[in-house]
Amino acid sequence: MRKVIDEINSLRCTAGPGVIREEIWEDEAGKVARYNLTFINHFLTQVDNGRVLGYDNSHGYHHRHFKGAVEPFRFESYEVLLDRFLHEVRVLRKEKS
Repeated sequence: MRKVIDEINSLRCTAGPGVIREEIWEDEAGKVARYNLTFINHFLTQVDNGRVLGYDNSHGYHHRHFKGAVEPFRFESYEVLLDRFLHEVRVLRKEKS
């Protein structure tokens, strides 16, 4: 497995500045084997080190983090997940603290 994306991007939000982190690891066939998508904004939540929203497949299952709560979700593909994540971030960026 090799890490193919490791990016952190700053973004403006109504409540204050935030960041998006994206990490992707691919297997030998070039398929996404492991991922971590995170939206951090300490103005929107203080729990979970400021992680407002996150998706990853660590611990052996696909799960969603939202302001400290964790729940499993149905994984279809990384592309579908990325679209879902970015849509949720667009909505969350408009929230006020």
